[in-house]
Amino acid sequence: MKSSDHEILQRLDRLLALLEQLAPQPQRVLPDLDEHIAFRWTRQGQENYLLPVRHPHTITLDALHNIDEQKQQLDRNTRQFVSGLPANNALLTGARGTGKSSLVKALLNAYASRGLRLIEVDKRVLIDLPELVDLIGERPEKFILYCDDLSFEADEPSYKALKVILDGSIATASENMLVYATSNRRHLMPEFMDENLAAHHINGEIHPGESTEEKISLSERFGLWLSFYPFDQDQYIDIVGYWLARHGVRKMSRAIRQAALRWALARGSRSGRVAWQFAQDWAGQHKLTKIELQ
Repeated sequence: MKSSDHEILQRLDRLLALLEQLAPQPQRVLPDLDEHIAFRWTRQGQENYLLPVRHPHTITLDALHNIDEQKQQLDRNTRQFVSGLPANNALLTGARGTGKSSLVKALLNAYASRGLRLIEVDKRVLIDLPELVDLIGERPEKFILYCDDLSFEADEPSYKALKVILDGSIATASENMLVYATSNRRHLMPEFMDENLAAHHINGEIHPGESTEEKISLSERFGLWLSFYPFDQDQYIDIVGYWLARHGVRKMSRAIRQAALRWALARGSRSGRVAWQFAQDWAGQHKLTKIELQ
C-alpha cells in the first residue's frame, strides 16, 4: 500500500470517529409504566435495558404470617414513600424463606395503583445504576430498586456503586426512588476471624478494625433495618394451615401435621417457603388421587 493511500485511510478513520461523536445518541425508551408494574434492569451486550415483567408475583400482605412487626414497619415506610413523604432505604436480613422477598413483592401489589413500581436490579449491573437513576429521575411514579439476595465479595466494584447510590454521590438522590435489599448477611459481605483481631481498645471500649468498618458502612446507609428469624414449630404449622386452606383443605388433621413436620425435617428448615412447598405437594397429591379414582 502506498503511503498516500495509508494516509487517506487514516483520515477516513478519524472522520468516521468524529461523525460518530457528533451523531445524536439514541434515546432510551421507557416501557409502558401504566401497563406494567414490575421491571428488570438488565444488560444485553454493551447496553442496559429496562424490561417489563409480564407476569409479576401476585402475593398479598395477608398471605405473610408471623412477620407482623416487619410487615408493619416496611408497609409504613412504603406508604410514606408513595405519599411523597420522607422515607428510608430498607435492608431486610435474616433466615432464608421467612418472607423477605415476598414482603417486597406484596407491597408492590398493595400500592401499584398509587404509582408504585418495582425494578429488580441484579448485582452484576449495580455498577450501571447511575444510568437507571437518570432514566427514571423525572418520572412521576415512585420506584423501588429491588436487590434480592444481595451479598458481595471483597473488592467487588458493584459494592461501591451501591454505596454511592445510597449515600455519597455528588448528585442528590432522586426523590422518586428507594432501594429495598434482601440478604442473609447483615453487613452484606463475608466476615473473617482475622478482621476481629484487628479490633483495638480505647479507654475500655472496643473499636472495630478498618476492614470491619468498611463492611458496616454499606449497611449503615440503609435507614431501615429489618431482621427476620426462623419460625418455631407452631408458626410453621400455622403457615401450612393457611396455604392448605387456600387449596380447600380446611381441617388440619393429625396426619397432615405429622407429614408437614417430616417435610420440614427432611429440608432442615421450618420456613414459610417450606410450608408453602408442603401445601403444594399435599394438595396436589390428594387432588390427583381424586381425579384418578373418578
